[in-house]
Amino acid sequence: MKLKNRVAVITGGSKGFGRALAEAFVREGARVVISARGRKELGRTTRRLKTTGYVADVSKEKQVKGLAAFVIRKLGRIDIWINNAGIYIPRSDLEHIDTKKAHSVMEVNFFGTFYGSREALKVMKKQGGGTILNIVSSSALIGRPRSLAYSASKWAARGFTEGLRMAAQPHGISVLAVHPGGMRTSIFGKKKPEGYAGWMNPSYAAERVVKNLKRASPEKEQVIEQ
Repeated sequence: MKLKNRVAVITGGSKGFGRALAEAFVREGARVVISARGRKELGRTTRRLKTTGYVADVSKEKQVKGLAAFVIRKLGRIDIWINNAGIYIPRSDLEHIDTKKAHSVMEVNFFGTFYGSREALKVMKKQGGGTILNIVSSSALIGRPRSLAYSASKWAARGFTEGLRMAAQPHGISVLAVHPGGMRTSIFGKKKPEGYAGWMNPSYAAERVVKNLKRASPEKEQVIEQ
């Protein structure tokens, strides 16, 4: 797929891996819309990349609907929708996980992907095709005993993505999953996991995503490790 002039929506695009993806797509000539919860960080990123931003919390269905409607009003179509927004809670044993935080992780990481995919699917069915790309995680490939809530949310997103792929295929819509390994991003806050300093630069992972999308037959389950 050529990315030049394609309309690409990237949730959680103001920092970290989302920003790296936005940068990579802009370099390819795509017309990028990024969303984020934080207005200030979003503004800084959109000004630097000379692209369009929209404030949205992906755990809120109405706000995701608003994002999709905004893109259609402004650009007329959606060729690629990337569900990237995600949150993480510090590693801990099950009995010490805060229940409200666990719910938040599921609401953003799974339901954010669910809502975004649904809005993208509606648009893409009408226009006759498109690509939904879900940023899942290597944590959806193996068990993570110290990241139970995060891992559970990503396993849910992975199962959802596999099912959606089969449902969307007859409509000319590709549904892809990306499973990055550890990346040096701000998702972990101040308490960085062991080995963090040696993890991937998000720009490296973003370039791998772009390279895969540009292939004649992209990998449906892309695992990215350093």
